[in-house]
Amino acid sequence: MENIKHDLIVVDSEPSILEFKEIIKDIAKNPNVLALKERVQHKNRSRYYHCLCVAYNTYCICKKLKLDYISATRGAMLHDFYYYDWRDKNVEDQKKFHAFRHPRIALNNATDIFDLNNIEKDIILKHMWPLTLRFPAYRESYIVTLVDKYCATRELFKNFKK
Repeated sequence: MENIKHDLIVVDSEPSILEFKEIIKDIAKNPNVLALKERVQHKNRSRYYHCLCVAYNTYCICKKLKLDYISATRGAMLHDFYYYDWRDKNVEDQKKFHAFRHPRIALNNATDIFDLNNIEKDIILKHMWPLTLRFPAYRESYIVTLVDKYCATRELFKNFKK
């Protein structure tokens, strides 16, 4: 009977950078996602870096809370998966409606490449809540929404320090 205990799979609730990398491996290696390294998100941070920051913090929180941390992490990694520069002064409507438009654009880009479940789709589509008006449907979506704002605020304040 003692040997059976050793054969049981124990779910470790501690976050692991190796597990995190495994969860996002296909996303992080995709050339379209890698192109986000060339897009500025918040001053001197790339959109890829921002998504990675949101994804890792989401992973840690959702794993600790015993939520669907895999879907949450993947959705967070794709939440800003768009290519245009919303600061481009030549395209005025991009800046004006960016906060409302980019979640749908990111979702369309993501579903063109990846098979997403409902949680991942909800995260991408509603990460700008309350601007999106429709409430997120999952706890994981709320977490990504809050973590996104936290990471964006940190990125902006780091720029002010410099």
